[in-house]
Amino acid sequence: MEASIAARQIGDWQLKLRQPPGEGPFPVIGMIHGWTGDEDSMWVFASRLPKNALLIAPRGLFPSLLSDFAGYAWHTQRSQPSQRSRLWPRVEDFDPAVAALLELFTTRNFPQGDFSQLRLLGFSQGAALTFALGLQHPERVQALAGLAGFLPEGSAELAVDQPLLDKPVFLAHGTRDELVPVEKARLAATILERAGATVNYCEHDVGHKLNAACFRSLKIFFEDN
Repeated sequence: MEASIAARQIGDWQLKLRQPPGEGPFPVIGMIHGWTGDEDSMWVFASRLPKNALLIAPRGLFPSLLSDFAGYAWHTQRSQPSQRSRLWPRVEDFDPAVAALLELFTTRNFPQGDFSQLRLLGFSQGAALTFALGLQHPERVQALAGLAGFLPEGSAELAVDQPLLDKPVFLAHGTRDELVPVEKARLAATILERAGATVNYCEHDVGHKLNAACFRSLKIFFEDN
């Protein structure tokens, strides 16, 4: 039997699921899209994720303020960002989204899921949310992956007590990324290691996306963790 993919609404959440065949419980991977994305945006990565995992891709809580695009975001923007001048969000900017995701990712909403094995995969702003949740609630996550992303401001202070001790983290970034400079990813790797995480870092000469080598590394990361 093939896995089933379906749209679903839970309360105010719009989301998309991929459920393996069988009754479960299944290990869970939450797929957190980037700025201006939605619940469909992360499915380019689904083929690289374990087939026995329940994939949950929720839509962001807030409409994007970028006038040229539709889509959603994970925090309310303090001003309309631009490529020349942008305000990088702080950890607390993600607090509403963190609290909402913690309530969403439960067996009450997904009785077929084993949330003791929750893993998170975030892209761009979704990676920042993934790290904010992991640093503040490490007991809820088994592994974290951030693609073309960054750490929210204030993350270094959270790293001091090593909340991610021995937890596996995957980072991938392009050296030609014009939206999130590669220096943000390199700094994230340093701070996450300081937080105790075991960091697997993949960097290649691409823009705001993954190349084939990092796709392969992502697949291996989730097979191993």
